[in-house]
Amino acid sequence: CMHCINVMPRALRPGTDTGISLLFGAKAPILEGAQMSLLTIPFMKVEPPYDNVKEVIEKVWDWWMEEGKNRERLGELIQRYGIPKFLEVLGVPPMPQMVREPRSNPYIFWKEEDVPGGFKREIDDFRTRHAR
Repeated sequence: CMHCINVMPRALRPGTDTGISLLFGAKAPILEGAQMSLLTIPFMKVEPPYDNVKEVIEKVWDWWMEEGKNRERLGELIQRYGIPKFLEVLGVPPMPQMVREPRSNPYIFWKEEDVPGGFKREIDDFRTRHAR
């Protein structure tokens, strides 16, 4: 009814800088329950001929066609490969707006070359350092 927009404070009113937010991966299966989408691009300015939006969508389509299984949805592909891989395909850096559950550490964006010593550890070495 537009009443809320008419009475809202000026600081909250929609501005002249308009665009889109891109979310990927939602679905609502009957057995498992609804899956929320991932806010991948919090804001993108959009103007005709919409080339910047087409570039993002074509990257997603190309990755989905190459890596997706038969009858697999995009959200399932993102879950299978992980969000860091999906963001790497899009060329988008991780942002705080992408976190679904604050304070529960839902994503870890570490690559093996960023971790001193890599991901492979010797279990015997760990046990000698942490013996009781």
